[in-house]
Amino acid sequence: MSKTVWALVALSIIAIVVGYTYVTVSSGPIMPLGRLSFVKILNPDMYPGNVHSELLAQYAQERGSPCALVVHFAGSSNYRSFEQPINTTSSTGQNGVYIIEVAYIDTQGGGSKSLLQTNFLDSFKVALFGVPDDRYKYMSDGVVYNNYTSMMNHVETLAKEHGQTGPLPVVWHGTVRTDSPLIDPGCGFPLYFQIMTNTYGLIPAYTYMIYGLIFPYLHSPYWEFELSHSSELQTLYNTGQLDYNYVTTTSNVDKYYQSLSKQNTGD
Repeated sequence: MSKTVWALVALSIIAIVVGYTYVTVSSGPIMPLGRLSFVKILNPDMYPGNVHSELLAQYAQERGSPCALVVHFAGSSNYRSFEQPINTTSSTGQNGVYIIEVAYIDTQGGGSKSLLQTNFLDSFKVALFGVPDDRYKYMSDGVVYNNYTSMMNHVETLAKEHGQTGPLPVVWHGTVRTDSPLIDPGCGFPLYFQIMTNTYGLIPAYTYMIYGLIFPYLHSPYWEFELSHSSELQTLYNTGQLDYNYVTTTSNVDKYYQSLSKQNTGD
C-alpha cells in the first residue's frame, strides 16, 4: 500500500482510540488531568498555600469540582488531605477545594528515586498488563491501606463528605529529585496509571498517559520556570534548602502540620 493509505489507516486507528477513550471517560467517576509539576519549588509542595496546591485547586475550580486527588510515591509524609482556599468563588459557590492525597508503597521495591534504579523490564510488564493485584499498599491521611479497593473507598468517602458529585479530577505529583524531568515522569505516575487502568482499562490509560505528560505545558504557568531551573531546584531540595519554616506559616497551615503527629492504622 502507498504511504497515503498507511497514513489514513494510522489516522483512522488514532481517531478510533481517541473517540473510544473520550466516550469511556466522559461518563466515568474519574477526570484524568495529568502531571501537576516537574520539580519542587518548596518542600513540601502540597500543603495549604503552596503554589502547587493553589494550582491544583485552580484546575478543580475551573472544572466545577469541589475536590481533587493528587497521587505520590510514598516518602516520609503522612499524606494528609486538606482544604485549599481559592481567591474567587466559583459558579457552584465554592471558595475552597479539598485536596485528597494518596501515595503508593511498592512492596517489590523501594521505588525509583533515579532512573538508574529503575527496573525497566518490570516497568514494561506493568505497562503491558497493569499493576499486579496486591503489589501496592497505599498511604493516605496517616493510614496504610493494604489494597486498592480500601484506598479508593477512602478517597470516595472523603470526596463525598466534601461535596463531590461529578467526576473527581486526578493528577500525579510529577516532581523529580535528580534526573531530567523531561524524561522521568516523576512522583506518583505508576499510581496514576493504575487508577486509569482499573477505572477505564489499558487503552484509555495509555491515551491519558500521553495527554497527561503534555498537560502541564498546556495549563501550568510554572512549567518554564521549573524546567529552566530544574537542576538548581533539585540541588536546593536535596540539600534541604527548600524546606519550609513551618513556625512562620499561617494559622491554617499550622493546624495542618499539627495534625501530622496523629498516627492511624487501617486495612
